[in-house]
Amino acid sequence: MGGDRAPGEIVAGARRAADELGIPVVLVGPTDGSLGDTGGLEVLPASEVIAMNDDPAQSVRTKKDSSLVRAAEAVRDGRASAMVSAGNTGAAMASALLRMGRLPGVARPAIAALIPAVSGRPAVLVDAGANADCRAEWLVQFAQMGSAFMTRRFGIPVPKVALLSIGEEPTKGNQLAKEAHALLAAGVGVDFVGNVEGRDLLDGNVDVIVTDGFTGNVALKSLEGALRALFDILGHVIATSPETRAAGGVLGPELHVYAKRLDPEETGGAMLLGVDGVCVISHGSSSARAILNAVRVAHEAAAGDMVGSLREAVART
Repeated sequence: MGGDRAPGEIVAGARRAADELGIPVVLVGPTDGSLGDTGGLEVLPASEVIAMNDDPAQSVRTKKDSSLVRAAEAVRDGRASAMVSAGNTGAAMASALLRMGRLPGVARPAIAALIPAVSGRPAVLVDAGANADCRAEWLVQFAQMGSAFMTRRFGIPVPKVALLSIGEEPTKGNQLAKEAHALLAAGVGVDFVGNVEGRDLLDGNVDVIVTDGFTGNVALKSLEGALRALFDILGHVIATSPETRAAGGVLGPELHVYAKRLDPEETGGAMLLGVDGVCVISHGSSSARAILNAVRVAHEAAAGDMVGSLREAVART
């Protein structure tokens, strides 16, 4: 029931995941027929919905029969291996945290959002919106969890970890960035390579980019908006004349490769790191294709024991 295009696109994406990928999917929501044609997918009943503008923590506590809460409980109770939501991000996080629980030793869960790269080598941004106000030691733990995430998901033995700041020098940035840099540089079990700036996000030169949730969310959405504007401009220019349309026909296949690589819907969603279960949070405007990819990501994380890898990484440090 979550997302700007729910429940239609959500159900359509779930059906595609089951039909095209063979992943068993359970829907959570009302059983009054408002979900439309579910294609025979099982529906766990939930009579309440947490709206996008509802207070996350309060809603999770008061709307105990909401689809988000019931989804998190399904993972906790072993009825599902992972939960996927395009709804209220804060409520999805609160549901996962309060129902699944926090991994031992984790100070704050964080959102890990994949950032595409022109080179084709993605990086993960941690935190992308879970914690607007952070402490330096939390950023250290984000680095550790992000490093374990990239090793498990992409097989990178020693991921390169960088800190997002306003300059490459250790002395640049606000107090949080300076303190986090000093802690990371002291050695915390990750390959820390220093600071990166906002213009470096798409370079593909690092594997993990660490920041606080406020900065990370602004950076991520700014990047998404800039890429969307760029492709809109290209589409407009190509359509202006017969000559440009002819050029577009030649360049189109090559541009399509990069467009697909840079399309946030291809990543499906961001994973919440630090809770005792798999939780994938999709964009509020997710289409059926985005949900299909989010289910794929959740399935791979559950099958590959991503939570176990994160538990080990935190325990080691």
